[in-house]
Amino acid sequence: MTTGTALSDFTKRLDQTAEDTEALLGKLLSDELLPDEIARPKRLIEAMRYSSLGGGKRLRPFLVVESAAVFGVAREAALLAGAALECIHCYSLVHDDLPAMDNSDLRRGRPTLHKKTDDATAILAGDGLLTLAFDIITRDEIHKDPTVRLLLTRALARASGIGGMVGGQMLDLAGEGRFGDREPVDVARLQQMKTGALLRFGCIAGAILGQSSPREYQALDDYGRALGEAFQIADDLLDVEGDAAALGKQTGQDAALGKTTFVTQLGVAGAKQRVRDLLARADAALSIFGAKGDVLRAAARFVAERKN
Repeated sequence: MTTGTALSDFTKRLDQTAEDTEALLGKLLSDELLPDEIARPKRLIEAMRYSSLGGGKRLRPFLVVESAAVFGVAREAALLAGAALECIHCYSLVHDDLPAMDNSDLRRGRPTLHKKTDDATAILAGDGLLTLAFDIITRDEIHKDPTVRLLLTRALARASGIGGMVGGQMLDLAGEGRFGDREPVDVARLQQMKTGALLRFGCIAGAILGQSSPREYQALDDYGRALGEAFQIADDLLDVEGDAAALGKQTGQDAALGKTTFVTQLGVAGAKQRVRDLLARADAALSIFGAKGDVLRAAARFVAERKN
């Protein structure tokens, strides 16, 4: 169970991590050159900053920071790993919004990057954020042991790539019939890849940084999978029941694009019951951490009950 104190603590910690991540991303996306860089084109840096600063709950970095805190990992190291993950997330949104993908006009209540600038700038800004993520995740400051940094880098690549987010986006487009006839969609698998993989990484990153036992790693893995699915179902429900002003983006897009979602498969009532089951799974997975898992428990409830 999540107590009122834990929920209050969660809110404060989420806000603090968002503030710290914003400051760190601002520094990482400054005009200052790194060794071996030749130049940082102004238009590119401004586009990368536009699409990654000034918005978002920073849930993914928060999961890295809080899962790492279970093992006493230095907050500065976890924030760096979280910033790398957030760069991947932000790049994916920039590319997802493009006319060739979801063709979205709004993101976080303001024009999407390609609407603010142009398609080419948006593509390159996304490419820049993706590449920067792997610059960040390999930095010595994240962990003194290069093997830990290697494991983190590999895990992030797999969560982001063919068998993770990018592969999930391809399956999503195929399900819409973008490449011919609509292909059958396994919604659970699609979710695990497109949305869940990055959220799961946020949870296992703490275990990797903390050099956890196999049992502790598995617990955070199970928690991350349950949280990721709950997040997607909540997202599907918001697309049906949510308010566009509160969300900062258009609603009803899933139906307009003919997407198969948890709501189309389970119905609204069935989807809400599935979320409740997933919350129970997340809670059970965290049981081995005792009170150290309270903030993560609150995070799962926040994800399931969010309104934007």
